[in-house]
Amino acid sequence: MSGSPSIVVLVGNPRPGSRTRLFADAAGVELSWLLGWPDDSVQTVDLAVLQGEIFTRPHPRVDEALDAVRSADLLIVATPVYKASYTGLLKGFLDLFGSGALDGVVAVPVTVAASPIHRLAAEAHLRPLLVELGASTPTSALTVEEDRLPDTPAVLTDWLGTQGRIIRSLLLTRAEEPVP
Repeated sequence: MSGSPSIVVLVGNPRPGSRTRLFADAAGVELSWLLGWPDDSVQTVDLAVLQGEIFTRPHPRVDEALDAVRSADLLIVATPVYKASYTGLLKGFLDLFGSGALDGVVAVPVTVAASPIHRLAAEAHLRPLLVELGASTPTSALTVEEDRLPDTPAVLTDWLGTQGRIIRSLLLTRAEEPVP
């Protein structure tokens, strides 16, 4: 890690201010607290506000978002489950990266699922995409079913209870490594 630590929350829901964003933002804040990082270490990239620019050139706001994602220490990639996978908006944005472009980034796949049958979408579809891009995905995915969204603090507490230690250990170890 160089400079201030950063958590980037990448939201692939095409609706601005979505429940996916609220859940992912809450996860980002909880992870910053777990890591002892300042509140301003969390930045959200909401693709809903960039969707008109992702497939056009030039796209300076999209380029800024790509740079933010590329330079994140911890990347939270959140999407609602669409057609048993992730949104096309998220796929379109991530397709702008080359293979291995997220080398060195620790990523957490996050999904908001409408039904229990979609609980594995993040593991089966989103994780392989992040790995193809070079990200490290050391924990299980964070999935919440829509009917549990009102219980977001409890969902996050449960997930962090089993997965938070892994993220904390990995990122704090990296922070202590000497810069070559």
